[in-house]
Amino acid sequence: MMAKKPAWAGVFPAVTTQFRADFSLDIEATRKVAAALVAEGVSGLIAVGTVGENNSLTRDEKLKVMEALKDAAGSRVPVIAGVAEYTTAFACEVAKEAQRLRIDGLMVLPAMVYSAKPRETLAHFRTVAKATDLPIMIYNNPPIYKQDVTPKMLASLADVDTIVSYKESSGDTFRFVDLRNMTGDRFIPFCGLDDVVVESVALGAQGWVSGLSNVFPREGETLFRLAAAGRLAEVMPIYDWFMPLLHLDARSDLVQCIKLCEHIAGRGSPMTRPPRLPLEGEEKAEVERLMRDAMAKRPKLPEVGLSRAA
Repeated sequence: MMAKKPAWAGVFPAVTTQFRADFSLDIEATRKVAAALVAEGVSGLIAVGTVGENNSLTRDEKLKVMEALKDAAGSRVPVIAGVAEYTTAFACEVAKEAQRLRIDGLMVLPAMVYSAKPRETLAHFRTVAKATDLPIMIYNNPPIYKQDVTPKMLASLADVDTIVSYKESSGDTFRFVDLRNMTGDRFIPFCGLDDVVVESVALGAQGWVSGLSNVFPREGETLFRLAAAGRLAEVMPIYDWFMPLLHLDARSDLVQCIKLCEHIAGRGSPMTRPPRLPLEGEEKAEVERLMRDAMAKRPKLPEVGLSRAA
């Protein structure tokens, strides 16, 4: 059994998985992307999440990405691995493998594709939790995955010692308050939707699983720390600057958008695996315009204790 609740807090980018032009996995490029994020001061890494194209990877590829991110992070920041499988048995297998690889925690989603009833979703989480001793973050994203893990459902999992955190991506920030009223500080709340992060922190979020912090990690971590410290006068100019890009995280094609932004910033490849296709036409031009504006108007960041990039 897990000894104590982990000290998860701050910005955890959902790291992109890098591919070559033939769609093969580029593990060295993936490791490089992750290492650069750690060097710029993020607080943790998410491996094979939605932005990491979990469901486009084979089982063995997922494990290779986990290993690469764990190697890039070393002992500096925790690495949490996404668990998003079609069956509970497969999810348990991935969870066990992640523990074997000494991953620091799991971000567990409801079973993919099947539209489960609440009791089935809860049984899935409980079974995965029994398969490993790793601390678990429950990931709720009803707009994308079409299942809603409500505060009442989360509260019913309070008896599972290893379920320690949740990532709320519904956009309904009041849920942080609702769950706290039900369970106090039992769970570590994480914001999972980029364009409500300041509001989420104001309502108790202790961490942020971020998409666009892949592109601007220092800005993301600074924004979060300022919000957590209540330094709102300094938060708002950065939030205003960042918001046009943060909205991309709420789109169904968020992976393509984030990877294109990464590429423009010189941080990674825009390649995604089909069925995800590259942005084109006006959609691509709009993201390119947003990035040009963001890079031209990049704000001067207040001091929040970030180390200098290596």
